[in-house]
Amino acid sequence: MRYVSDREIARDILQEGFIKVFTSLRSFAGTGSLEAWMRMIFVNEALGYLRRTDTWHKCEDVNVANSLPDEGESAVSKMSADELVCLIGQLPPGFRTVFNMYTVEGYSHREIAATLNITESTSRSQYVRARKWLQEQIRKTGYGPGC
Repeated sequence: MRYVSDREIARDILQEGFIKVFTSLRSFAGTGSLEAWMRMIFVNEALGYLRRTDTWHKCEDVNVANSLPDEGESAVSKMSADELVCLIGQLPPGFRTVFNMYTVEGYSHREIAATLNITESTSRSQYVRARKWLQEQIRKTGYGPGC
């Protein structure tokens, strides 16, 4: 749900991820944690779906993001984790993917760009715009629509 906002699509991605986990279990070397290995499979499944559906076709350049006003982050610290996850789920797909990869998964913008076949500036732009969108939703509605 962090990468796609449609519950049915997320279930399909989860199912495909489990199929890949079970069919690839022999390739797990055991050098790292099983959880991390599985997480990478599920993230890659979600990213593969986003690539197949051409999520990046509507990405905008970082110059557009620079014109958006910057808000403080203190409101986020007042939110519960569930409220924040709900709000992140409402981000447009390009914003949500980069935000999750950078903030949650810990990828660098260079790694995100290589993984998604976009430029580093697009990755930065999507991240900045995601933060600004989240801040605006928090400012306007308290914790976002439906959260």
